[in-house]
Amino acid sequence: MIKGIKGVKDILPEETPRWRLIEETARRWAVRYGFQEIRVPIFEVTTLFARSIGASTDIVEKEMYTFQDRDGTSLTLRPEGTAGTVRAFIEHNRAADPLPQKYFYMGPMFRHERPQAGRLRQFHQFGIESLGTSDPRADVEVIALLWRILSDLNLPALTLEINNLGYTADREGYRPLLVAYLTREMGRLCGNCQRRVETNPLRVLDCKVPECRAATEAAPRLADSLSEKARAYFAAVIAGLDSIGIPYRLNHRLVRGLDYYCLTTFEVTSTSLGAQNAVGAGGRYDGLIETLGGPPTPAVGFALGLERMAMMLSETAPVSLPGSTTVYIAGFGSQGSVTGLAALEELRLVGIRAVSDFRAGTLKSHLRQADRSSSRFTLIIGDDEVAKGTAILRDMTSKAQRDVSLTSLGRDISSFIPAS
Repeated sequence: MIKGIKGVKDILPEETPRWRLIEETARRWAVRYGFQEIRVPIFEVTTLFARSIGASTDIVEKEMYTFQDRDGTSLTLRPEGTAGTVRAFIEHNRAADPLPQKYFYMGPMFRHERPQAGRLRQFHQFGIESLGTSDPRADVEVIALLWRILSDLNLPALTLEINNLGYTADREGYRPLLVAYLTREMGRLCGNCQRRVETNPLRVLDCKVPECRAATEAAPRLADSLSEKARAYFAAVIAGLDSIGIPYRLNHRLVRGLDYYCLTTFEVTSTSLGAQNAVGAGGRYDGLIETLGGPPTPAVGFALGLERMAMMLSETAPVSLPGSTTVYIAGFGSQGSVTGLAALEELRLVGIRAVSDFRAGTLKSHLRQADRSSSRFTLIIGDDEVAKGTAILRDMTSKAQRDVSLTSLGRDISSFIPAS
């Protein structure tokens, strides 16, 4: 028997209603905030990710799925969505259109990581990118959208953490101070962090290993090396969040694993997720579009992990999607089975979810299948009902019944059952 690849998960029919709820909630809020959907390829040339994410990051060095095309070109399955969106923005000269431009995307990403709860090799993200605005209110808008999506889903135990990474020059001035400190504490750091001291020292501050957190407790803080301009920008972001009632917690350790971030960086975590506790994260990346060959264009965005959201959603109330009410058609007998087939199509044409089991030949067997399919209603159509021109609509919860006309079936039933 051929089995699925480790770290690549099937999403089975009983799970997809939760995914649909997450996706439709995220899409609805993104559109409400003025974002438009963009769909970019699942694989790109490897250079795109090496230049955007950073050649010294764990993603590029260890986690990307990279392969040779037949012409020798190095291609990579996308490990995140920002780089491809920015590439499309540049390639299609979207900067010539009125700015700002605001996009959202949804789909699978790929990283070769050790599979565990909430971390898979093929995982799914919803992300947004707001391009063309350097105003702190754009950061506030993006963070607010993230918070509204998660709050609408009633996900438990959420905390928004936020930090100021400053400008590139600020971090360049801070880096020697941090490296000097980390060098003195090298023996207390884990193997990954020892390597990061030279390649990406800020990532050491974000390490979750207890020994590393203890070793960096007294490290110099980036906040002390920030310019007045960077401080003023971040203060405006904080003031904006306060003005619209978005709760947050300042976290000086919060840095991003990607090289392109600057100024505002943020992350939403949940204590219900265990070790992999980040639900979504993002920040400002003003230099990325220029780095990839486009015009100087400020930008800010975030990405949400759909698997982790689905894990959290399973702990809350049962999912009820709009238009998810099912009517089971129990058509039996020589005339009832033919009329039942027509009834199935009529209900579907007016937007109602309708199902039947063509193997069932008696009312008893149909009712059994209606229960198994968790249908809310059963429409009973036997030969006697056809002769009378009516069908019986049974509420499978209350067992209450009512007659409905076969000549106006779709209109009658759609008057009290929502369309899908």
